[in-house]
Amino acid sequence: MRLSRGLLAAASGLLVAVAGCTSPATEDTTAASSAPASSAPAEPVAAEIAWRDCDAEISQFVAGAPGSERDLAFECGRTEVPISYDEPQGETLPLFLVRARLAGQTDRVGSLLVNPGGPGGSGADAGVGLALSLPEDVLRRFDVVGFDPRGVGASTPVECVPAELKDRVIAAEPRPTTPEQVDEAFALTREVAAGCAEEYGEALGTFSTVDTARDMDLLRQSLGDEQLTYLGYSYGTTLGSTYAELFPDRVRALVLDAAVDPDDDPRGEAEAQAAALEASFDAYAADCVALVSGCPLGPEPRRALEELLARAATAPIPSALPGETRQATPGVVLYAVLAAQYDTSTWPQLTQALTAARDGDSQGLFALADPLSGRLPDGSYTNLVDANLAITCADTDPATAVPEEEVRTLAAEWGQRYPLFGAGSAVGLHTCTVWEAERTPVPERDAEGSAPVLVIGNAGDPVTPLSGAVDMAEDLTSGVLLTWEGRGHTAYPKTECVTAAVNTYLIELAVPQDGLTCPA
Repeated sequence: MRLSRGLLAAASGLLVAVAGCTSPATEDTTAASSAPASSAPAEPVAAEIAWRDCDAEISQFVAGAPGSERDLAFECGRTEVPISYDEPQGETLPLFLVRARLAGQTDRVGSLLVNPGGPGGSGADAGVGLALSLPEDVLRRFDVVGFDPRGVGASTPVECVPAELKDRVIAAEPRPTTPEQVDEAFALTREVAAGCAEEYGEALGTFSTVDTARDMDLLRQSLGDEQLTYLGYSYGTTLGSTYAELFPDRVRALVLDAAVDPDDDPRGEAEAQAAALEASFDAYAADCVALVSGCPLGPEPRRALEELLARAATAPIPSALPGETRQATPGVVLYAVLAAQYDTSTWPQLTQALTAARDGDSQGLFALADPLSGRLPDGSYTNLVDANLAITCADTDPATAVPEEEVRTLAAEWGQRYPLFGAGSAVGLHTCTVWEAERTPVPERDAEGSAPVLVIGNAGDPVTPLSGAVDMAEDLTSGVLLTWEGRGHTAYPKTECVTAAVNTYLIELAVPQDGLTCPA
């Protein structure tokens, strides 16, 4: 998953773009003791992973889910990595991992390290989910290992945006075009940035993708693998390609699915995503209208959505869920629409939710919107939003910042060009401009000297448009492009053609023909 700069930013211009510890800004008994700077080695030393059997608890948690009948054993692990690679024997922070192993493995290759994207998605959760869903041919050869990157989930989570503020952000105007609406969005952005700066200070700069890529190399060593085998989705393609740039000789195989464009500046990325989301909604609308029974929203779903947004603006829509006090504002409505664009299998759910909202019940809208932001049933949140901000802004080059007045102009222009998602995408460009943290921009990536890297893009991806995969494959010296003519976000393992190509690459290191296209 990659969090959409378009609509996660749309409500307020705040966000750009699935057990916790204390932050590295505080003292933590889980952190290893520091060593004198004079004794620091040239390279950090990989720490051992302390594994424990957590099979019973995970198996109970996933009971009844597709794939839960597989004979899998789960272990949970902890290890330590340097907070700063400038001081590799200085203070450390803990990383949390989950390892899944299928019974009866033969000819084991090693570990398959995975990242689900975001940034801010839990790699540990992804490891469990992929162990239930990846082809068994792959599981027979690899342990699946997911880890929560620094600042995420159970790996010293960054937490600096209160739940009440997150609720306000999501409920705020999703299409800020007037000066007053943009002012309100900017005010929310500043409120969040100031709170995180006060909570973490200089430590906010430690959550960069470059440092996470270095963490991955230590994990590779701790797992006992001579080279890295990796599966990264969405933002995980940025992480994987950064690893390849830093450690090209240590790459065995990288699958980069739903690639984030390495060439776009923030402005280009934001506009491309807005355009892709508009096209995805049009595809959803056409699919609904084509139903034999007719679309429940009527013959013009876009018009029906606009009418619902206008209604929610004057009278927010209550929920029939017992105990739910929130009401659906236009921000919630459009947030739910965004959530359904990630996977076409949720389109019927979106239709039901919009239809119910039109009839006065927003329960279905919240059911779609809440998982995307990490909101839990008790009203608390995971740290997905906080980590997304911290990582994205730590990665941002200040030289690419878009001036405030230009953001205002783009919000008006894109609001006309991309009526649902354009204004929010534009205002999202302001987010990291006010973020108070040291920056470590992601490097340009050609990964010269790396083994072949398989890059996958979807023709109808609404979050990371296909052009990003094309550019990624062209930029990487050993990049090989695989295109899926499907819709939704990510491709593997959704179709037989894509699955066969990726399986062969992971297991046998045989890449498909560059430019291969798989049908929808």
